[in-house]
Amino acid sequence: MKEQEILLRAIRKQFPDQASLISELAAVLNISYDAAHRRISQKSKFTIEETVSLCRHYKISMDKLFFQDRKVIVEKTKEIHSMTDMIAYFKHSSEKLQLFTSLSETKMYYSAKDIPLFYTADGTLLSKFKLYVWMNLLNGDQNQESFEKFSIDGQLSEYTQALKKVYESVEVHEIWNDTTINSTLQQILYFFEAGLVNLQNAIALYDDLKAIIYKAEKKCLNDPLYTIYYNELLILNNNVLLTDNKRQSLFIPYTMLGYFITDDSETCSGTLRFFLNQIKNSKSLNVSGTKDRKQFFNKSLHKIDFYIERLKNEITIDF
Repeated sequence: MKEQEILLRAIRKQFPDQASLISELAAVLNISYDAAHRRISQKSKFTIEETVSLCRHYKISMDKLFFQDRKVIVEKTKEIHSMTDMIAYFKHSSEKLQLFTSLSETKMYYSAKDIPLFYTADGTLLSKFKLYVWMNLLNGDQNQESFEKFSIDGQLSEYTQALKKVYESVEVHEIWNDTTINSTLQQILYFFEAGLVNLQNAIALYDDLKAIIYKAEKKCLNDPLYTIYYNELLILNNNVLLTDNKRQSLFIPYTMLGYFITDDSETCSGTLRFFLNQIKNSKSLNVSGTKDRKQFFNKSLHKIDFYIERLKNEITIDF
């Protein structure tokens, strides 16, 4: 089957009526009705620019269309090497997520290998610290300034707040396990031991982490839009899936903050099936008994207390 016929067949699935399809393509490509008719009857060919425009408009993956199910087109988030890059990253992320806020049917599924960044988008000391960690690890600068000297651009706060607003307005399903807070615990300890965070701030950061645990427990009891699941077996990966009754987007991490983004319907639908299957094998802490819920959250709080005592012991030993 020729490429133009393959593309037209994919478009016809959305516009089966021939007359409507001609008018639709004429509008999308900004060409005359007769010119659109000639392309649909294959008397003339789509240009490369027209093919790209049609695939973008109808959200058709050219890789998937011409290479069957072996490939999909993905969008990549901006590489971060500076504060300017970080601002652009959060600006793009907030704009992408805001596409889903106009409909009440929007759902977010989050495989929380680490604490979801939405929890650290509220202007706390821990919010600043996570940005500090990301900048240091993504920038690769070995001449690191201390956390106490690190400052945040006001624009960055604006976009992180926009992300938080999206998160709080949609139906959220998060899967956590016993290791979800581990990387944050270790990051605080690492930068303290490196002499880049002082003791007072390190303890305050652990206290902020405790506040997140308390907040998550409170949300699962009182927020009808929020469900947190505990999975003892699943290796989590920070995948994020957003769905509504018109579109789906899957965010797949490839670096600490870097994501590949795809709107491919089959890929997103397959991921949704995977999420729902994992949820079946998880324990909803929203509906669990008090004992099960307290055991999960208390385990995290005890971990944090252990790290706080470790900090204090290190200072005592040094003296």
